[in-house]
Amino acid sequence: MRILATLITALLLATSAQAEGVLKSLTSLDATRAWQGVGRINLGSSGFCTGTLIAPDLVLTAAHCFFDKSGARTDDSEIEFLAGWQHGRASAYRGAKRSVIHPDYVYKGRGNVDKVSSDLAVIQLDQPIKNPSIRPFNTAVEVGRGQEVQVISYAKNREDSPSIQETCNVLARDPGVYVTSCDVDFGSSGAPIFAIQNGEPVILSVVSAKAEWRSQKVALGVGLDQRLSVLLNEIEYNDGVFRRVDTGASRVALQSGIQPSGALFIKP
Repeated sequence: MRILATLITALLLATSAQAEGVLKSLTSLDATRAWQGVGRINLGSSGFCTGTLIAPDLVLTAAHCFFDKSGARTDDSEIEFLAGWQHGRASAYRGAKRSVIHPDYVYKGRGNVDKVSSDLAVIQLDQPIKNPSIRPFNTAVEVGRGQEVQVISYAKNREDSPSIQETCNVLARDPGVYVTSCDVDFGSSGAPIFAIQNGEPVILSVVSAKAEWRSQKVALGVGLDQRLSVLLNEIEYNDGVFRRVDTGASRVALQSGIQPSGALFIKP
């Protein structure tokens, strides 16, 4: 991958990325009303990540979230999704029926960006979330370099309420990887990177790592498209039930040689 070859290092202990927009904490119910489908994922004693509903019982996040420092995989019984988590309360609490990571993803330790393009996972919740105020988001849009995007995330020192960066940009693209100027930190792994389509936020990617590229601090995002379809197909196979989730595969028209895929980040 051309972009990965130019990444200097994964800055897992660095300060936040340089970005066009200001990262703002969403501290009121009104401010978070449109983002209730984004939540915090607690992972036993391993820490937490950010995840997003893409169906009433499916949460999209990053694959590396499910591994601790030693490389041990977090048991599904220790996974909890807190939709709209804010100041000690969630709009909905759910456990995990199962978690499915992309079959091409292999955990190689913190700081490794070799698996950026497959760092994608889906949690199937033990019960669907049917609260009408907590709506799932659609995924995938047309995107080009310079596309404005926004990110919603939980992270170190702001784990009790989500933060939004309303304006950051896609700086470059490579197969499965988006390089963005979005401001991320520990805990932002799996956070949704949104683009606006027809006036609605649609998930373009999920946060996988922070890194340095061309002397600039950046956030790496995992593309979706066929990779998300692989995960949904695995869940469907185990359930024996067809589910209609719009992955946007037929609508994705990426430019300049990049296709959707994944990366690596870290939990606090």
